[in-house]
Amino acid sequence: MTPADQTSGGSRPPLAERLAHIDRRYLFVLIALAVIVPILYPLHLPVTVSRRTQDVYDVVESLKPGSVVCISFDFGPASMPELRPMAVALLHHCFQRNLRVLVMTLVADGPVLAEGILQEVAKEHHKVAGRDYINLGFKYGFTSVILGMGADIPQVFPKDYGQKSTASQPVMEGIRNLSNIDLVVDISSSSAPAAWITFAGARFNVKVAAGVTAVMIVDFYPYLQTKQLEGMIGGLKGAAEYEVLVHHPGGGMTGMDSQSIAHIVIVAFVLLGNVGYLAMRRSRRRG
Repeated sequence: MTPADQTSGGSRPPLAERLAHIDRRYLFVLIALAVIVPILYPLHLPVTVSRRTQDVYDVVESLKPGSVVCISFDFGPASMPELRPMAVALLHHCFQRNLRVLVMTLVADGPVLAEGILQEVAKEHHKVAGRDYINLGFKYGFTSVILGMGADIPQVFPKDYGQKSTASQPVMEGIRNLSNIDLVVDISSSSAPAAWITFAGARFNVKVAAGVTAVMIVDFYPYLQTKQLEGMIGGLKGAAEYEVLVHHPGGGMTGMDSQSIAHIVIVAFVLLGNVGYLAMRRSRRRG
């Protein structure tokens, strides 16, 4: 029982005491509703686009149709809620611009996630595997893979995820190594972007951008300041920002709706609790 239930004589406690001792179960229910309702009925709350996300959009927007973008899906199921929405938004942008997309991954559980996202977005834009995009699959070893791609991509990935010859597919026409790629975007929950910056960017002079989880944003700010990163999509908010830019609301904006409403509920309960506590202190001093 809450302290409010233990008042003598069963009389209703003062408002101040009820505010100070709100049953926490009400908070649990409201938080659950705050998360679930925006998912079922998206609110599309306003999102302010940050400079780092705008930079990624601008560099993709600057590419001519037929240019090549390599997207490295370096994340697993644990970080999907943050990184999947930005991967989907980025693919929408690439297909809207009629860019050729090479997808690969440096983590073992990445190929299946990448293939599912590719098929979902490609179907909407009527893009065909092997002609407009290719899933190169997984290869172990950050440094060795990137250096190998700098010399010969089909040698590092002789077959794609579907076990078809990489070099023979139309999407690979004119693509031999990293020097033929216009932009690399690493969507990662690890330190993989640093490897792309160090080897693809510094050694082979390839433009590199990144999409990372929110806790990793601070780690990559120095690369933005030194212009070693073209831009960075950061966390769920970054995904929502990119969805705004490509005019394609998705999981990022929905997630931010839930997060924003949940934060409002928590702040409201904190304020109510403090108002009740201060009112009780005041009444006790008067008493």
